[in-house]
Amino acid sequence: MRKQQTLEHAEKPKKRGRHRSLEAKSAILKATLQLLERESLRKVTADAIARRAGVSKATIYKWWPNKSMVALDAYLAGMTDRVATPDTGSAEEDFTEQLKSLTAFYTSTLGRLFCQFIAEGQSDPGFLASFRERFLYARRDAARVMWRRGVDRGEIRSAVDGEIVLDLIYGPTIFRLLAGHGSLNDSESEAMVEAVFGGLRRLDYQRRPQKKAGSLVKRRNGQR
Repeated sequence: MRKQQTLEHAEKPKKRGRHRSLEAKSAILKATLQLLERESLRKVTADAIARRAGVSKATIYKWWPNKSMVALDAYLAGMTDRVATPDTGSAEEDFTEQLKSLTAFYTSTLGRLFCQFIAEGQSDPGFLASFRERFLYARRDAARVMWRRGVDRGEIRSAVDGEIVLDLIYGPTIFRLLAGHGSLNDSESEAMVEAVFGGLRRLDYQRRPQKKAGSLVKRRNGQR
């Protein structure tokens, strides 16, 4: 009995330590998001993050090798909360809804960090590799699920290369974001997906009537 009590007593500080670590990590990511919505990635420093989070700079470096990696984790957390991964029963509607939410995110203050991450990666190949692995490949994996559902339902010709199609759907938005030569809004997103799916649909597939934009907004808000 005494041995068991000793063991239980020894475990308690560890639990509190883990809890404090999680709180500190959450505070760091929150502070980083707040700073990045006001300043560029180049201007935000590890010292500023530490001060705002109420932790030491050593605590930041316990989990991240540099402030760019902290920013990437904060960016991914913010994107997960704001970008939809829908399952409407139609691949075309899924891609349209997602591209709209993606565009809304990219044109937000936080979303515009995408361009800064690409710029940062030009002088830091290690960061660029992490960006591709944790952002690009993860997003493409989610998009492949929507693509595969469309093929399985018979909406999309299976002979078409899905990887090329994903580039065709998302490429124009990324190009406009980086080059700034064209607008980014809901109507443009609809036109991009419509243009791609015009060449993807099976000729014998009966296309569902498109839902009005208002109905999509209501569904996102949980209304019927």
